Amino acid sequence: MRPSNDDLIPKLSKDLCLRLLEDLEKARRPVLLATKCALDNAKYSPKVGYLTPGSKKVRTELNVSSVKKMSRAVFMLEVVLRNIDTGAVNTKRELYYIAKGEIKHNPKLKPLDFADQNESDDIIDFICEMLECYREELNCYANDRGGQTYSQDLVVTETMTDGTKAVIDLSKLGTSPFQPKNRPQNLKLSMKKKIDFALIVESEGTANTLVANGFTRRHNAIIMGAQGVPSNAVRGWAKLIQDQLKVPMYFFGDLDAYTMQNIFRTLKAGSAASLIRNSDYSAPDVKFLGVLPEDIKKYELNDYPVKENDAQEVRALKKADDALKNDPFFQDRRNKGLAAILHWLLKNKRRCEQQAYFSVNPRDPQMPEKIIVDKIKKGEFV
Repeated sequence: MRPSNDDLIPKLSKDLCLRLLEDLEKARRPVLLATKCALDNAKYSPKVGYLTPGSKKVRTELNVSSVKKMSRAVFMLEVVLRNIDTGAVNTKRELYYIAKGEIKHNPKLKPLDFADQNESDDIIDFICEMLECYREELNCYANDRGGQTYSQDLVVTETMTDGTKAVIDLSKLGTSPFQPKNRPQNLKLSMKKKIDFALIVESEGTANTLVANGFTRRHNAIIMGAQGVPSNAVRGWAKLIQDQLKVPMYFFGDLDAYTMQNIFRTLKAGSAASLIRNSDYSAPDVKFLGVLPEDIKKYELNDYPVKENDAQEVRALKKADDALKNDPFFQDRRNKGLAAILHWLLKNKRRCEQQAYFSVNPRDPQMPEKIIVDKIKKGEFV
């Protein structure tokens, strides 16, 4: 468990500012060092299971071109430290307006003004990379909800800020899903009876359909909708299920380059952009259940050619080629099965959506469920 931000972040911030002040007083140019969060500084070890940062740093030295960036960093640091001190939380958007408000009420701060939110977002990320902390440890949240989750067998106990506990039995929620907050560390999971597996579905809509058609009533399972590219809340929630329940976890999503790299890889091993947080926001044990290339022929699924005039699809294939050459996750021999899927996508330039399973027997609403369960039983996953 990482040290509490209530203790660690203020200390690191004070040390950083004292160092800047000392350099200025001694007529030295202050330097700020930040972890480089990029693929060329990413390392992957199957023993760890997620991308970790290498030794590369981004060095910012005080000069004419960097003075605004460094000043803004100290300014925004004061804003977030106040949140930590008071217990207040904010989104990035709200912090942007809080900073604008501070500048509006203090004309001396006008040179630090942000033209748009992207500029303040970059400073918040820069602070995290300097302190090697999570944005959530600064009480800043981008998306405060995990994936919509259903189960007849899962019980969640949440410790509230005042020390009291709330107990949520998911089987009592009717058709409403459980959606945990962005800090799952406050949650304790237990099983009413043995849960056989957790299924993370790329499409939240398809996850809801499976549940509405009775999936969790017929199987001792957890179903979660990943809502596309998984947010920190979704990734942290998946990590918690993995670590506390230790049940097999499977991902059910589209067969395309974007899903493999941006969604599944991010869920399983994190991303290069968030190297400093992947340890708590990735679920290395999750397996790719499908759509697999061999499923297309086996189940006669409708698939489609990648459109050459679709910039997003073409860009995803280009990134897939780059990933096979440079991404340590796909280059690792233990992930050769996932790399083989990328090779297939590049060679065939075809894609298949998860909803294609509904075409196998259009008069049987349980057919996708039957296929999913059968694939799990037979070990047809990567």
